[in-house]
Amino acid sequence: MRQHSLAIALGALLASAATPALAQYENASRAAPPTHATTEDEAQQQQPAQKTSGPQPSKKALKAIIDLQNAVKAKDTANLPAKIAAAQAVATTKEDHYLIGRLQLEGALAANDNAGMSAAIDAISSSGLAPQAEIGTLYKGLGGSFYNAKQYDQALAAFNRAISLNPTDFETMDLIAQSQFAAGHKAEAATAFMRSIKARSAAGQKAPEELYKNAVQLAYEAQSPTATDLSREWVTAYPSAKAWHDSVAIYRALNHPDTEGTLDLLRLLSAAGALSTSGDYALFIEATADQNNYNEAQAVYDAGIAAKVVNPADSNFRQINSVLKAKNKATAADLESAVKMGPTPANLLRIGDRYYGMGNYAKAAEVYRDVMTKPGADKEVANLHLGMALARAGDKAGATAALNAVTGPRAGIAKYWLLYVQQHG
Repeated sequence: MRQHSLAIALGALLASAATPALAQYENASRAAPPTHATTEDEAQQQQPAQKTSGPQPSKKALKAIIDLQNAVKAKDTANLPAKIAAAQAVATTKEDHYLIGRLQLEGALAANDNAGMSAAIDAISSSGLAPQAEIGTLYKGLGGSFYNAKQYDQALAAFNRAISLNPTDFETMDLIAQSQFAAGHKAEAATAFMRSIKARSAAGQKAPEELYKNAVQLAYEAQSPTATDLSREWVTAYPSAKAWHDSVAIYRALNHPDTEGTLDLLRLLSAAGALSTSGDYALFIEATADQNNYNEAQAVYDAGIAAKVVNPADSNFRQINSVLKAKNKATAADLESAVKMGPTPANLLRIGDRYYGMGNYAKAAEVYRDVMTKPGADKEVANLHLGMALARAGDKAGATAALNAVTGPRAGIAKYWLLYVQQHG
């Protein structure tokens, strides 16, 4: 939040809603001041007939309100509390209370008195004369003043009053989130940012990406389980390579998937074009090599060099390349023969993974379907891998059905792949 910007806006609002009727009464009283023997009613009768507009003070409160106005104009800070109390003591109408509140607010704003501003706005609101939208803007400005003073709880209270009066003010929603963050309430701040995002969506507006980033970062820093869902919301709205990469990184950090799950997430990043660091490629190669899937490991290594992310001269990757060169790579014929030998469900799943690593997604999908017919098969992994293969093959409907069938610990990974299918299917 920019310092003082809302306080300036509050001052501008006061200037745009002056009280001409009060100025008129003041001018009249100065032109013909009543003598000590003149009654207040007679003083009013001596005033020239003029057309007035806006709230009118009562006869009983007129003098005290004019005295208050003069003190405000003179910036007589020392006497303002007494003038306010005197005016309030004789106020009898809602117009009196409204005018006193406006003058009190003007004086408090000039004195940078947040507590005084709060009391003044409450008085203006209680008078019932100010439009709801105007009251909401006043509370919003008050929240800005409290925020600048680092009084975050008071800022939140003011911003919440403002949003209750102007429910579609997206800026106020953002200010609530910023205040929650400034107060150290990271999880609440993330929720508030997400509320702002959803409100914009309901109004047919797309929230700025910065709101998604803020929500995701804060939820992650708070170690909130909502961070994963928020990160998927971010990828849905802004499916950039960075959004994909960071979202998956958050999922991994919060959920600690096993090697199988890590590998499936790295395959997702590869499909989305979001492998961005040499560490990503090194981890991907290591995970595939751990499953003896050297075809895929070699393909990942070659892709990293082509993307100019992997430096083959780096000592770590020189060693990786040396290991890969020494390993036999399966051929399509080798895999076909292995299928005919009636392997266990687990081994059959790995055969499907090798087809996947070779880019033969249709054949991989065929093998994964076969896995699910075998007793004792891990159907969650098989369904997930089937969905992945069909997604890469361009079968959106089939991939969606397979991924939606994934339950248990793999369901979170399946949701990420479903996003990929929706964006690339």
